[in-house]
Amino acid sequence: MELAKIRNLSAEELKHQEKTSAEQLFRLRFQVAMGQNDGVKKLRQLRKEIAQIKTVARERELGIHGETKEMKQAASAAETKTPKAKQAAAVVEAKAEKVEEAAPASETKTRKTKKAAPAAETKKTKSEKAKGARK
Repeated sequence: MELAKIRNLSAEELKHQEKTSAEQLFRLRFQVAMGQNDGVKKLRQLRKEIAQIKTVARERELGIHGETKEMKQAASAAETKTPKAKQAAAVVEAKAEKVEEAAPASETKTRKTKKAAPAAETKKTKSEKAKGARK
């Protein structure tokens, strides 16, 4: 399945497609293990498809990549100023808040890795000192 087609699927369709692909992958792996099939190309294709599906689902969860169908509907409903529009706008705002909450978590991870880097450098210098003492 192409990435464009995957992006056009709804959340339920994504889950369904992921389950069916994972099941196909399981069956194919089993066949390969039994020696019934040499479907290496199909294995790679299924793994790639599952990864794309999971990536699109995660992007939607974080609100990263473009507008989804839900966001487009919310935007068009907001223009009409109906009660449904208010609900849809609230959903979009809630998703935006989740994205903002997720962003600081990624920043803390980078801080930790930056702190770990100088420690690694000090270990190198200590080992170099030990080598110098041995000579």
